[in-house]
Amino acid sequence: MKPMRNFIICNLLIFTLFLVSCGNNNDETTSDVLVRVNGDRFAGGVFRLNESEYIKNLFPHNIVDVYSYRVASQIYEGLFRFDQGGNLKVIPALAEGYEVDSAFTTYTIKLRKGAFFHDDECFSNGKGREVKAEDIKYCFTRLCTQDRNNRAFDVFDGVLKGANAYYDATKGGKTPSFELEGIKIIDEYTIQLALEKPNSLFLTHLARPQTFIFPKEAFDKYGAEMRTKAVGTGPYKIGTIDEDIKIKLVKNDKYYRKDKFGNQLPLINAIEINFIKDKKTELFEFRKGNLDMMYRLPTDYIIEILEETQVEEGGLSKYDLQREPEMQTQIFSFMNADGVFKDVNVRKAFSFAIDRKKILEFVLNGEGYEAGVHGLTPPSFPDYDISKIQGYDVNIDSAQYYLAKAGFPKGQNFPKITLDLNPEGDRHSNVALEIQKQLRDALNIQMEINILPHAQITDKCLKGNFSLIRLSWVADYPSPQNFLWMFHSKYVAALGDNSYPNIPRYKNEKFDELYEKGLTATSILEANKFFMEAEKIAMKEAPILVLWYDECYRLLASRIKNFPNNPMQYRDFSEVYLIPVANPTDEEKSEDKVEN
Repeated sequence: MKPMRNFIICNLLIFTLFLVSCGNNNDETTSDVLVRVNGDRFAGGVFRLNESEYIKNLFPHNIVDVYSYRVASQIYEGLFRFDQGGNLKVIPALAEGYEVDSAFTTYTIKLRKGAFFHDDECFSNGKGREVKAEDIKYCFTRLCTQDRNNRAFDVFDGVLKGANAYYDATKGGKTPSFELEGIKIIDEYTIQLALEKPNSLFLTHLARPQTFIFPKEAFDKYGAEMRTKAVGTGPYKIGTIDEDIKIKLVKNDKYYRKDKFGNQLPLINAIEINFIKDKKTELFEFRKGNLDMMYRLPTDYIIEILEETQVEEGGLSKYDLQREPEMQTQIFSFMNADGVFKDVNVRKAFSFAIDRKKILEFVLNGEGYEAGVHGLTPPSFPDYDISKIQGYDVNIDSAQYYLAKAGFPKGQNFPKITLDLNPEGDRHSNVALEIQKQLRDALNIQMEINILPHAQITDKCLKGNFSLIRLSWVADYPSPQNFLWMFHSKYVAALGDNSYPNIPRYKNEKFDELYEKGLTATSILEANKFFMEAEKIAMKEAPILVLWYDECYRLLASRIKNFPNNPMQYRDFSEVYLIPVANPTDEEKSEDKVEN
């Protein structure tokens, strides 16, 4: 296993001192002028980045994809959040602090004063009001309500006291005659949450996107339109949306946080998010200076880019390279409940047929942390040793044995299968072509490749309308449990109905038993022991085909500061700032456009 790496390499700065971004927007809130503030930081400017897929839904209870999460986490906040530069530990956000009783089942949470919702026309006077305990109760009660705009009940399912009884009582749009037992308002700034039993990850769940807080006024006014009409308490709010092309977030001038130097946050005026699907085009725009960050590099350019950042001692670079393992695993999901992959022997045959190390080295040019020869959980957790999990490495004899055991010796009469995928540039398309070749050569199996937009892939996943589908399983909170809940049979729905997160529709009673013991553990260490044993059981039945564990290659323009990388790609822009850059040879001729 490679050691964690985080290379920050500086290079020759080639620009004269200039306005921090090249836009022509004269709006004061998106001004490019930088203002020097306390701690030798700068306020102002626009941060420009790209996502390879457009958002699906920004409404907290409907967030199921990482692209929506990364945008929504700038707009909304929960009671807690993750510390992006501090090992992703859970820290207070809208909560000021909390106490838990000796049984680990009652949490009394004190809200901070002075946290306001964004100004929005959903409020009678257009001005955002202060967040109160009643808002927490409202959002969490909605989370326990059956509704087509709620895909996140699993957060409190079997966790919050009375959640299941309340959820059942809301079937068919009914309004229960009782309140949710596990939520009690102590005063306008204090709320008490009671659990059915101890839960080792409860505070972590309160930092997840599904528990972001929004005002009742917004839901009453916008309903399903909250897909894009987002009203939260975060450092940024929606500016403009050009569907499928660009989203602009502008700073929330009423944000409650300040940095350690006393500067009002956020420091950057605006975040401009583009949606360029082609990675080569994205790289071109980054090199031109039209983007300030590039996450994931085009496979064909990785070696070239790495060479560009390797400069002589004392040299400088116009961008920084950040590189480390991620809480992300690339997989193919089998449909365990129907079709040819219902047979565990077929799933094992496919799993043994794939040479993952060849894919990582020759197809991806090393853009990955490690071949996926263990389980679903990536090597990102120090107290969870995945080397103890027996997965699948290439073994053609074993592959052919299991295929014959399934009734298809040498691939005879095996039906043609289809792999559904969204490519995210050419990276996953190239991998799919290699796997297509390996299956043909090893098992005499024909696989068609069906390329679809991300939104259609998501719908197929939820409804079970697939045989084999490419997925990227990304943690939205730092725990092995975030990966293993994919296999919990509690969330398996009938084909045609939404099944999330158990997309493979895998079932195993022993797995469920161990997994649930991990949930009710009173410490992370104890929980991980149960999760480890559960994962070992699941991998013996190959519900998915693990390909590789990802490694984050992230390029930043050298003017971007205080933006630490982390294995979850959790992004908090509130303390990120821009600095002016200059060409040393022209420095005397440049105009200073920094306000001191």
